[in-house]
Amino acid sequence: MTTLKLTKIGTSTGTVLPKEMLTRLKVKKGDTLYAIETKEGYLITPYDPAIADQIDAGREFMKEYRDTFKALAK
Repeated sequence: MTTLKLTKIGTSTGTVLPKEMLTRLKVKKGDTLYAIETKEGYLITPYDPAIADQIDAGREFMKEYRDTFKALAK
């Protein structure tokens, strides 16, 4: 478990993420993190849930029309 301390940053409140946490999240300075509210609390992730839904929809589409894509690839 990692404890994060809130600190004043200008007129906002923020926290500093330890280097180990940034490495595990595979993010660097300038990347975007998403806070997703779950029933257990908040999930901090570098993956945009809207993009994940679009990717899942694309995979379903490609699975449904697999034969068509195979024919077009020839």
